[in-house]
Amino acid sequence: MNFNQTNRHSDFLTGAHSSTSIRMNQGLRTYLLRVYQMMGLGLLVSALTAYLGSTPNFLRLLFTVSPSGTMSYSLFGWLVIIAPFILVFMFASAVRNLNPEKAQTIFWIFSALMGFSFSSALLVFTTASIFQTFIVTAGAFGGLCLYGYTTKKDLTGLGAFMNMGLWGIIIAMIVNWFMKSPAISYAVSIIGVFVFVGLTAYDSQRIKQMYNPNDSIEVSKSKSISGALTLYLDFINLFLMLLRFLGDRK
Repeated sequence: MNFNQTNRHSDFLTGAHSSTSIRMNQGLRTYLLRVYQMMGLGLLVSALTAYLGSTPNFLRLLFTVSPSGTMSYSLFGWLVIIAPFILVFMFASAVRNLNPEKAQTIFWIFSALMGFSFSSALLVFTTASIFQTFIVTAGAFGGLCLYGYTTKKDLTGLGAFMNMGLWGIIIAMIVNWFMKSPAISYAVSIIGVFVFVGLTAYDSQRIKQMYNPNDSIEVSKSKSISGALTLYLDFINLFLMLLRFLGDRK
């Protein structure tokens, strides 16, 4: 046996494997960077539309005042609040199968509508407390994403458990819509923080696992938009749950 030839063959295989690994790492970094850039831009769009939605002219469209002085949402206000939830239920699972242009358009529309629906929060909580809660949420979210990316532990079981918890929260919120119980609202907020903490870590790992170096550019972009939408929802919901504890009312 020619050991020189064997060594050269081994070096060739090692080099080929190393080259493939480098290309995959570069592709994964590009893919994840696109995910977090899209998510960040979505949050920026929501922040801008929330600010625009808090202007007096827009608030007149969102709310009506009864002769007794009671303020309630107008028909347009209800549409603004409900529209994002309808949109996310209709398109969240389909975004990955759409072409990138359509998927991105849906994402921007959804982000804008979510911002408008949050504009009332600017009337309830002080600007300083909203900013402080955002910083806390961003720090926690970043740490959870890093954990989901780096951990070797399979978080599938955690994700399934947290998704069950999410449905429980939705049902409890619907029930409390009629009961208007402060105790249920407080309990939902506490459970909600834990649920979205778990979902953020799980979704970060799942989005990383979605990457396939053999995907076409269009498929990779659609996956990154789907991932951005998922993390956007995790961030927004974690922020809202924390705001109930950390927010100072005006």
